[in-house]
Amino acid sequence: MRVGYHAPPPGSHSGVADYAEALRIGLSRLESVKPGPAAADVHLYHLGNNRLHADIYRRALGAPGVVVLHDAVLQHFFLGTLSRDEYLAEWVYNHGEWSRKLGEELWHERGRASVDPRYFRYPMLRRVVERSRRIIVHNSGAAAIVSDQGARNVDVIPHFCEPDEDSFTIEAAQLRDRLGIGQGVTLFGIFGYLREPKRVVQCIQAFTRLHTLGRRTALLIAGECGSSDLARLLETEGRHSAIKRVGHLSERELKIAGAAVDCCLNLRYPGAGETSGIAIRLMGQGKPVILTDSAENADFPPAAALRVTPGIAEADELFEHMLLVTEYPGIARDIGREARNHIRRRHGLDTVAKKYWEVLCATVSSQS
Repeated sequence: MRVGYHAPPPGSHSGVADYAEALRIGLSRLESVKPGPAAADVHLYHLGNNRLHADIYRRALGAPGVVVLHDAVLQHFFLGTLSRDEYLAEWVYNHGEWSRKLGEELWHERGRASVDPRYFRYPMLRRVVERSRRIIVHNSGAAAIVSDQGARNVDVIPHFCEPDEDSFTIEAAQLRDRLGIGQGVTLFGIFGYLREPKRVVQCIQAFTRLHTLGRRTALLIAGECGSSDLARLLETEGRHSAIKRVGHLSERELKIAGAAVDCCLNLRYPGAGETSGIAIRLMGQGKPVILTDSAENADFPPAAALRVTPGIAEADELFEHMLLVTEYPGIARDIGREARNHIRRRHGLDTVAKKYWEVLCATVSSQS
């Protein structure tokens, strides 16, 4: 079976690109997988919510196959790639002529798209759902969104993780030394592409509140900002000497930084049905992760992560969980151990690649 493979090129500053390349290698252990060949028995398309996926989206419509929706909301993809008239045409296709006025409002106010919950309520999936033979998502929350948009063949395949046997203990200690963080200091970390839904400013505020109590704590923020507005906010909010900033991390650098931190902060609100690759990796390294309590994260066992309720309760719950990690490191290690065991049971690359292969085989069989 020949599989056409469509994803952002390796090395792109995109978690989807990293995921897709590692999965391609995993699938290649099973059969021939070629990047985007014209002649294939079945095509696999990786779609996310940014401009990198524009050509892949067009191909997915032109030669229907299996689509992996890394984000179950494509609203922001269209806002970033279409003109006003094109966006409104897509909006009407999804939601009907009667709702055109709302579409015009959302286009006009698109500067708020990353923080306004309205933009996350309208996934705009109808066209890709209608054209695709099957849809793959990474969690049951995303499956509910896609099914609500009319998809009939939806498969939930967990986001994969390949735990590294190297603990990076020496490199992690060296990183803390370079950053001026003592080995007895509780280090929190925020990783990945920094966007407003990751609640970075709110995490800084909770950390500052905790640090002001006299706790020996530090915060590492690693990644590039997705907007100039957020970059300016971080410059203002993140001036504390205990807050350390670094840029984009390579795969190896991320593993070392993950080993160096005591807890990962990985909030997402509003959510777009995505499973965080960063959260999966840090959990795979045995680190406690603080997540938003959402449908996207409902598949994780209760004991494998700490959860924060979005909304009014967010600030206090986040602070309380960070205080727990600081005051009771034994409990934090227990949570990290549960997380690592869960990831190794359900999220191994070979296990995930086999599930993908089964979906691809079933798709080919249904065509014959």
